[in-house]
Amino acid sequence: MASTEVLTRVALKSDLPFVLEMIHGLAEHHGDGSTVSLEQLEVEAHDWHHLLVATIDEKVVAYASLMPVGQLQFGVRGMDMHHLFVDKEHRGAGVGRALINASLELSKQLSCKYMTVGTHPDNTAAGEVYLAAGFERLPNAPRFRIGIDG
Repeated sequence: MASTEVLTRVALKSDLPFVLEMIHGLAEHHGDGSTVSLEQLEVEAHDWHHLLVATIDEKVVAYASLMPVGQLQFGVRGMDMHHLFVDKEHRGAGVGRALINASLELSKQLSCKYMTVGTHPDNTAAGEVYLAAGFERLPNAPRFRIGIDG
């Protein structure tokens, strides 16, 4: 019988084709076009984005893309969860929550004091996931924020 244990980790170069497929799927879901190539993703994942993946039985089933942000006037680092995507087959099984937790842990390791995430206004299910994970809804936008102790 196959394991259902969700493992999270920093994305490896060998994970990027699977992540790319999910990026295209997420863009399509939102009615956007996705033009990023594998070569561009390799650069972005190395130089700009922090990419995490969730695996089940060594298969990549989800990813999160994190981008540093900050409030220079306060000397505070933050992290924005730019993307969180779980393939259809594994939604509702705790995979997204595992990636949220891994994202918070990475943010803490990078001395961030908060993490933010936005959702599509119609995606109330995602908003509920973030609220259940301890995020607070920000006013006037489908955005959420959580403080990170550290």
